[in-house]
Amino acid sequence: MLKRTAYPIAAIRVPVKRAKTLDPAKVQALAESIMAEGQTTPISLRADGDGFVLIEGYHRLEALRALGEVTVDAFLVHARLH
Repeated sequence: MLKRTAYPIAAIRVPVKRAKTLDPAKVQALAESIMAEGQTTPISLRADGDGFVLIEGYHRLEALRALGEVTVDAFLVHARLH
């Protein structure tokens, strides 16, 4: 079972292909939701050297970054590169 853990946002790298899919309106809506309710759904990460690579939850990550948060709740998955 995956364990929900806080990870430093600064240590998370977003793949270039994912970065092109950012929707600022969605980030704003998520930021407002997080301010009211907190982060309810963790993002998914995989370890990569000294940091982490985002697997899922790009808009949640950016919403937390916009709010000035330094950590994000995430699941660390053991994904393989294809």
